[in-house]
Amino acid sequence: MSGWLSQVIDQDYLLQARQMQALSFAVHIPLVCFGMALPTLILFLEWRAMRTGQEVYRTLARRWSRILVALFAVGVVTGTVLSFEMGLLWPQFVGTFGSVFGLGFAIEGFSFFVEAIFIGVYVYGWDRLSPRWHFASGIPIVLTGVTGSFMVITVNAWMNNPSGFRLQNGQVVDVDPVRALFANPFLWHEFVHMYIAAFMVTGFLMAGCYAVSLLRGRSTPYHRVALAVPLTAASVAAPAQIVVGDWAARTVGEQQPIKLAALEGLGATTSGAPVHLLGWYVDGDVRYGIEIPRLLSLLAYHDPDATVQGLLSFPPEDLPPVNVVRIAFQTMVGIGSALALLAVIFLYIRIRAHRLPASRWFYRALVLAGPAAVVALIAGWVTTEVGRQPWVVYGVMRTNEAVTAASGIPIGYAVLAAIYLGVVVGVGWILHRLAIRPLPADPPPPRELVEEGVP
Repeated sequence: MSGWLSQVIDQDYLLQARQMQALSFAVHIPLVCFGMALPTLILFLEWRAMRTGQEVYRTLARRWSRILVALFAVGVVTGTVLSFEMGLLWPQFVGTFGSVFGLGFAIEGFSFFVEAIFIGVYVYGWDRLSPRWHFASGIPIVLTGVTGSFMVITVNAWMNNPSGFRLQNGQVVDVDPVRALFANPFLWHEFVHMYIAAFMVTGFLMAGCYAVSLLRGRSTPYHRVALAVPLTAASVAAPAQIVVGDWAARTVGEQQPIKLAALEGLGATTSGAPVHLLGWYVDGDVRYGIEIPRLLSLLAYHDPDATVQGLLSFPPEDLPPVNVVRIAFQTMVGIGSALALLAVIFLYIRIRAHRLPASRWFYRALVLAGPAAVVALIAGWVTTEVGRQPWVVYGVMRTNEAVTAASGIPIGYAVLAAIYLGVVVGVGWILHRLAIRPLPADPPPPRELVEEGVP
């Protein structure tokens, strides 16, 4: 169906355009994780403060709400860049299919404005609202953080499995955006996968920061609670992600057999297809990999003898860059499995001994777990998006049909990279300043210091 456009744009900078979009996603997606998960953790802490009367929970919630504001502000910048890139880099895509997926971005924009309003109410309402009303003002932040991300994922799911329209003489007709966005078999596994990933990234990153404090000898009740809450959330999410990953793989196997074959570098169509750990795909074979017989058929179809289509059965021009997809997929699975193991260790000790782990090696591993979770997150999106190539709308519009004909992409790419470098440095500085703010003493500091913003 790709020939429905009048012509393919001869763009010398297609790869740079894709890399530019990928850079923006890589910067923005970790912020999305915090927008989805951090409000829930903050509200949990505030609820615990209301239930127990222990000030440590309120102190944590208040300090974390400042982190939420900082990351939300940066997310506004990166999200705005992504919005402009959609139109500037991929005008044919937006111009042709905007009527199909536009509803998703409209609801996402509404969610964003509601979230911004209630974040302001929540942050400035700590000493101005009653505890119950202040807690209630945080509920819309949780809901809009999820709905905004959900709507973006509906668009991505539609790009992977398009429906809700017909093509007639190169024009999109009979548009049904509700069916296109919400009746899509790709939607739910993508959303659940991302929602769980948000708690893994947020939980392991925040727990890793406090693990550094514990390794440095600062084992106060504040630091222990600050580590236990996000780590518990991440530890519940990590094993669950394995189940969701199985669900996602089976859906991909049914709807995108080329992507499934690329994930494992399967060249020939095979009954009882194996999985190769590591290795490099060359001319239909995985070299230097460790073969596990029949595992791909078992994982994809729950049948060790099931037939899996190989890459050589598809036209070469329809294949994604196989090794990029394989490496990203194996990186995601490898890190995810390690995080799940770390989570099981923590939960076992927490449930059986009712305490935090005592081993310093556990906390050293936890420090690494946060950055590793971000790497796994980005690797997962590389798997999803690069695995869909060469299509921007799977089976309908190729990426080289959607790209702009503009010639200034390399300049824009360089400028964007420099801006994002500055953003990363700025965010690091802001978070460092928030982290080193003094904790409240016992007894609490004088009222005038609280009014001046000293916690």
